[in-house]
Amino acid sequence: MARDIINGGVTRTTGVSGLVKAASLSSRAYVTFLAGNGDYVKGVVGLAKGLRKVNTAYPLVVAVLPDVPEEHRQILVNQGCIVREIEPVYPPENQTQFAMAYYVINYSKLRIWEFVEYSKMIYLDGDIQVFDNIDHLFDLPNEHFYAVMDCFCEKTWSHTPQFKIGYCQQCPDKVHWPQELGPKPPLYFNAGMFVYEPSLPTYHDLLNKLKLTTPTSFAEQDFLNIFFKDIYKPIPNNYNLVLAMLWRHPENVKLDEVKVVHYCAAGSKPWRYTGKEENMDREDIKILVDKWWDIYKDETLDYNRGPDANAKLTAALFITDGGVFPYISTPSAA
Repeated sequence: MARDIINGGVTRTTGVSGLVKAASLSSRAYVTFLAGNGDYVKGVVGLAKGLRKVNTAYPLVVAVLPDVPEEHRQILVNQGCIVREIEPVYPPENQTQFAMAYYVINYSKLRIWEFVEYSKMIYLDGDIQVFDNIDHLFDLPNEHFYAVMDCFCEKTWSHTPQFKIGYCQQCPDKVHWPQELGPKPPLYFNAGMFVYEPSLPTYHDLLNKLKLTTPTSFAEQDFLNIFFKDIYKPIPNNYNLVLAMLWRHPENVKLDEVKVVHYCAAGSKPWRYTGKEENMDREDIKILVDKWWDIYKDETLDYNRGPDANAKLTAALFITDGGVFPYISTPSAA
């Protein structure tokens, strides 16, 4: 697995196999995913600036599919991101109706387990904003998969016994799981944010298991829950506040303590926000959308390479079983 230098920070996999090790890159990084030529690039720019505002010590890697235009890639490089092109991953063909049609492309997230030049990474969806430093999550014990528990109360869960009886893991004492339905469902996480360890054996296991696993409504999120159920460890909701929690489980939300906000509710993407969709006229939603825009519009948070930009770029050597070749990275903070 080798990588060419492209546009001073955009890299592409070139197909040389073998374990890749970086000579001088940070061993930790944040990572997000971007596909297509739409406006989601604004979300990733906002994320890069948000991480910069909270003074993270680690870079933001953006895994992009081939259909992301060069113009968008350069925008991300100019914001200090490390842009990595990946190939799409598709589930086995079947008649599954995904909760959202675009979920099918999210299986490509599995490629991020191949980023083994990093010992640990925190994945964040492009519609997430970080409002407080979360670097300490990198210090969680290894060999576990960390994420925030999801909620079973939305209508897209209507096909499940959880939804039908009103059971939710966010409030397990409100409606108890009946014994006649068998064992309680395993804990289920939202895959918009998670802490994981890149690994080539895990990467290959993920792709091999995907070939044998029938896709389900929540696509790669369901798949990751199945794959990592034995090593999953929940972390508090304030590390991935799914906005629907504000009206489904307000008793579990302390808004002033929230570190990470996930703008995944219908109509909540700040760069598309109109306030007309259901629940979008709430004052707390308006405040959170405004907070996102405050970061996005803040020019002082734009990455500034300065006059000595070339000196700041780190020349690292990647060593594979195919030889040694140069790689140019962006600086160590997103």
